Order: sequence, then structure tokens, then C-alpha cells
Amino acid sequence: MPEFFFVKSSYSTFQNECLEVARNVLGTIAIRDSKSPTGPILRLTPTTWTKFTATLH
Repeated sequence: MPEFFFVKSSYSTFQNECLEVARNVLGTIAIRDSKSPTGPILRLTPTTWTKFTATLH
């Protein structure tokens, strides 16, 4: 299983509402809650990630 290298999203706030994103594995965008780094990881295709982030604007 690949190792993801997570960074905090630019959409995260300073009040512990942090989303972390990993883009280092080809064909996969991984997302997790920074308050639960050993918790579940949501894996998306790059196309799905692009559609998701387009809805945030």
C-alpha cells in the first residue's frame, strides 16, 4: 500500500478544522481529517477531486 504524504489544505482554518490532502500517489488524491491522522482516508481520482473542488467556489 502506498504511503501518502499529507499537507493541510489551504481551505483549513486555524480552529482545528483541518483537512489534509496527499497528492503524491499517481492517480489518487487522498483526504483525511488532521484531528484523526490514523482514521479513515478518503481516496479520490484526480477527476473526482477536480469536480469536488470546483463546487467549493
